[in-house]
Amino acid sequence: MGSRVNSFPEVARLLASEQHELANHTYTHPDMRRISPEKLAQEVAKTQETIYEVTGTKPLLFRPPGGYYSESIVNIAKRAGALVIMWSWHQDTRDWSDPGVKKIVNKVLKNARNGDIVLFHDYGGNRKQTVQALKEILPELQNRGYQFVTVSELMNHYGTKKVGKN
Repeated sequence: MGSRVNSFPEVARLLASEQHELANHTYTHPDMRRISPEKLAQEVAKTQETIYEVTGTKPLLFRPPGGYYSESIVNIAKRAGALVIMWSWHQDTRDWSDPGVKKIVNKVLKNARNGDIVLFHDYGGNRKQTVQALKEILPELQNRGYQFVTVSELMNHYGTKKVGKN
């Protein structure tokens, strides 16, 4: 979220310097079912600008809050220079609802497949369960032979679309 980048620029700079991929998730996380196309375009543009100003990197990907998308949303992202990206629908951890560490761990490990994009959250409440679950999930997936890549690397690997760095 652009507002979080604005509030914590040092974190965004650190992530970018460590080659993590930063994507656009709007500026304020509005309800995508109720926002006007004009307001959404402003949210996306402001986030693109904020991330670029803080990190020197232009986001190439946009994930709409709540997973809601339409042709209008896709076109707004496209005009901002970003592709809409979603998560693997069988890998929504729902960690924002504090389901418990074991539920988060089991959801990911029982459903793990090559090419998955797993949805976790780092905002909107206490994320202790998410952090604890990741301490179990990441080593286990590595033990199973999985590698962790950015979404752009994943897309390039599968030939979905060549995504370059700016």
